[in-house]
Amino acid sequence: MEQYNGSHIVVLEGLEAVRKRPGMYIGSTGPRGLHHLIWEIIDNGIDEHLAGFCSRIDVTLLKDGGIEIADNGRGVPVDIHPTKHIPTARVVYTILHAGGKFGNSVYKVSGGLHGVGASVVNALSKRMIVEIKKDGKIYRDEYINGGHPVTELVDGYLPVVGKCSKSDTGTKVTFYPDDTIFETVEFKADIIMKKLKEIAFLNKNLLITFTDQITGITKSYQEEHGIKSFVSYITRDMNVLHEEPVYLEGKSGEIEVEIAFQYTDSFSEQINAYCNCINVVDGGTLVTGFKTALTRVLNQYARELGYLKEKDDNLDGRDIRNGIVAVISIKHPDPQFEGQTKTKLGNTDAKSAVDEVFSSEAQRWFDKNVEVLKAILENSIKSYNARKASDKARTAVLKQLNEVDTRSKLASCSSKKPEECEIYIVEGDSAGGTVKTARNRKTQAVLPLRGKILNVEKATLEKILVNNEIKTMIAAFGCGIGEDFDISKLRYDKIIILTDADVDGAHISTLLLTFFYRFMPELILEGKVYKGMPPLYRVEYEAAGKGKKGKQSKYLYNDFELEKFRKEGHKILNLQRYKGLGEMDAQQLWETTLNPETRVLAQITISDTLEADEITTMLMSSNVPPRRNFIMQEAKYAKLDI
Repeated sequence: MEQYNGSHIVVLEGLEAVRKRPGMYIGSTGPRGLHHLIWEIIDNGIDEHLAGFCSRIDVTLLKDGGIEIADNGRGVPVDIHPTKHIPTARVVYTILHAGGKFGNSVYKVSGGLHGVGASVVNALSKRMIVEIKKDGKIYRDEYINGGHPVTELVDGYLPVVGKCSKSDTGTKVTFYPDDTIFETVEFKADIIMKKLKEIAFLNKNLLITFTDQITGITKSYQEEHGIKSFVSYITRDMNVLHEEPVYLEGKSGEIEVEIAFQYTDSFSEQINAYCNCINVVDGGTLVTGFKTALTRVLNQYARELGYLKEKDDNLDGRDIRNGIVAVISIKHPDPQFEGQTKTKLGNTDAKSAVDEVFSSEAQRWFDKNVEVLKAILENSIKSYNARKASDKARTAVLKQLNEVDTRSKLASCSSKKPEECEIYIVEGDSAGGTVKTARNRKTQAVLPLRGKILNVEKATLEKILVNNEIKTMIAAFGCGIGEDFDISKLRYDKIIILTDADVDGAHISTLLLTFFYRFMPELILEGKVYKGMPPLYRVEYEAAGKGKKGKQSKYLYNDFELEKFRKEGHKILNLQRYKGLGEMDAQQLWETTLNPETRVLAQITISDTLEADEITTMLMSSNVPPRRNFIMQEAKYAKLDI
């Protein structure tokens, strides 16, 4: 077995800031951030799998609220670290940027390149227990209150608490999230199971088990056919044009490429891209390589088979991709992601690798499966003809946007520099009036919506553009829509949805986000869309502690903050709950919601393209039963003020 010891662990230092700013490391302190802790620990097992040393990962949801994750990899090193002079395992779980992923001697392919996962999980837990099987021994270490070790070392080493066979190796991590940091510490089995299924699809033949001790549910996931089965799973409720997904695999240099796709009768495309098991929701070079190769290869076949005559133009890539569901997965030894959130791959060699593998393997596959090829080409031709026929009608409707008068609705800002301008989309003229009074007129524009906009799910662009509120929005943004969309023409750096914290406000926000996601996804992917977070409470109090006498006030943004504030021991003199923006005066609205120095904004992001598409379709389509089931399942977590 290849040597894996303390000398492979490179230390870059630091852990203190994690508890103070957890959102920087895990995205949020809500349910998404809570479950992200699980994925960080699982990632370590996946890295061992990709290196060829792990065939199984077991996840157990414990009765006492903790979670246990075990793998049968090589086990985290337990020898003394050469520079830190403590057990290497303790270095991994207590120091940021410590791991075997910074060089290429241990992990040639890895998802978690920053080495922060294990230590961040420890920092945000009230308790963590690590058990390591290595060299016939079982080692144990325990931490409390954000990563403080409580296990006494024996002659400088971790204590041995048991024996095992020398072939029995691996790491088991049990942790309990800190309820003073997270809004909830209740793990949801359905979220975990869905993610584990996706991980199994992306890691062929890796066995993953899940046990929920609370409900008694047990599940196992192992996918022999990997992403080919993934595509079949995505299209399970769709009308497909060919029975089996196309599956291609190959290697270009050190880059391993897998591609699977299947065509449906849908009018949209769905391309899910992964690099080293990380969902790159913004795509990047690997998606560009796929689109380029797909368009070129199918146009070649279209001419060879007589679907296109010599005088005909090539089919457009959009027509070729119409109805496609694809999964692209590459393993890259040195991925370069654009942005800390790893949402876009930047490696140019990934583009050429995907192009090369697709071009060679697709031709082999299509030569053996001509009927499938013909079905795809016929679908592309049909899409091309339909688009050409509707171009005139669409163009006529789009021209109307130039004639939309926004002056009666839009309170514009005086600055013409998009980088310093932002637009607030507010609910109704009443709230709009207060926001207009409170705003900075130089940089902040306000667009009140009169009523709820159209539910655009499954609606055509022509139908959508008849809606006056939508037309006004598009005209105000200035970047167009559909084929004419150009984000470089966007007049505002931030589009901020600002609604009341009630059912109607949530509904309006959902309708707006559905519209942006389906018809202007670039706004979300480029980080331009935000949700304004006005406070839910204003509390007047006497501060706890010596030397802090006197009446003070503070804004609190949710029930979690209020509960945390109560526990701090302050004497609450008066508590005001805001049910709507109209209950705040202009000064309060400026202080809490509009002032860039003090406001709280939630940036709308997409962390999982597959989940985003499924949830949008389920919640906003006309198909009622799935939505009803979702509401029934989630009702126990909802907190509504009706």
